[in-house]
Amino acid sequence: MNKREVMAVAFIVTLLTSNILATKLTVLGPFILPAAVVVYPFCFMCGDILTEVWGFKYAKKVILAGFAANIFLTLLIYIGQILPAAPTWPHQEAYITIFAPVPRIVLGSLVAYLFGELTNSFALERIKDMTGPGLLFVRTIGSSIVGQFFDTVIFIGIAFLGTIPLNVLFQIMLGQYLIKIALETLGGTPLAYLLINWSKEDNCLENGAVSRGSTS
Repeated sequence: MNKREVMAVAFIVTLLTSNILATKLTVLGPFILPAAVVVYPFCFMCGDILTEVWGFKYAKKVILAGFAANIFLTLLIYIGQILPAAPTWPHQEAYITIFAPVPRIVLGSLVAYLFGELTNSFALERIKDMTGPGLLFVRTIGSSIVGQFFDTVIFIGIAFLGTIPLNVLFQIMLGQYLIKIALETLGGTPLAYLLINWSKEDNCLENGAVSRGSTS
């Protein structure tokens, strides 16, 4: 497995992990948030690396693969829900409570993911066109500001609009958005520098091998 495939797998694993963690609500300071907030920014970071090193075209393929994996995970969880529980296993209700989110939350997650990741990768590539190969932190943070905005607003809007007061809805949106950007800035961007340099070494070797092959 080459480094491009490793990063693609890391992207999809962090995505699926975030969907499972999202079933738990946690408190961070004054905010009530899904536990997925601690991992989802790193999913965006993996998307940044895929776009930065291998381009938007490849990143889009991985994003769509993650979208399909997301749907498949939801389907399997539902199948697990409807399978009859063994008489010696008394936790069926707990399983349903944790792993059976309402349809609008599933829909919100899928739509928000698709728009958020695609706009994040597109913005990163556009910023790179304007700034050149330097200023990586501007691209990673700038693209996350765009992508996380769409992801947060779409998800919270679809999942909770009409079920809670509008002022509470906007507070949840703002809290999630700020914390995601903070985690991306403080944790995701420094890690992105390390992983992009690591990934580019493999990319340069692959390009060099292709060049040598074309001249032989």
